[in-house]
Amino acid sequence: MSNDLTHFSESGRARMVDVSTKAETVRVAIASGVLRMQAATLERIRSGKIAKGDVLTVADVGAVMAAKHTPDIIPMCHPIMLTGVDIQFSEILEADAQDCVGIRVLATATCSGQTGVEMEALTAANVALLTIYDMCKAIDRGMRIECVQLEEKRGGKSGVWKRGDAK
Repeated sequence: MSNDLTHFSESGRARMVDVSTKAETVRVAIASGVLRMQAATLERIRSGKIAKGDVLTVADVGAVMAAKHTPDIIPMCHPIMLTGVDIQFSEILEADAQDCVGIRVLATATCSGQTGVEMEALTAANVALLTIYDMCKAIDRGMRIECVQLEEKRGGKSGVWKRGDAK
């Protein structure tokens, strides 16, 4: 049984892919996501008036910790020696149809290895957003996480992929 899904064996069982024959290259993955919230919530984050502390600093630390622990929570991920994790936040001031503004996270994971870091970047982005939600939920339970996605990956045999490219 030929299979393009590498995390399944010929017999259809789940497996961790053997990457021992892959070349070691510098690999980078960038993921993004958005947390929509009331404008008053964003203002309280900006002005440091959230009771639990500095929201974006805590979210940054949480995201880095999550990237480092990705193989502990995603069953078929390889343990990877990350060489860098960078988290950036930006405000979305234009309100959506539900009159919510937001915070966008951009998570970049880097390693030199035999397999990519897409899952680490995606995990970091998700945990950054979840951390902000956790720290602000007492004042805005209606917040919502949107559009967590891979933006770009570089390295390995497949080279560069960017969102919006043909494949």
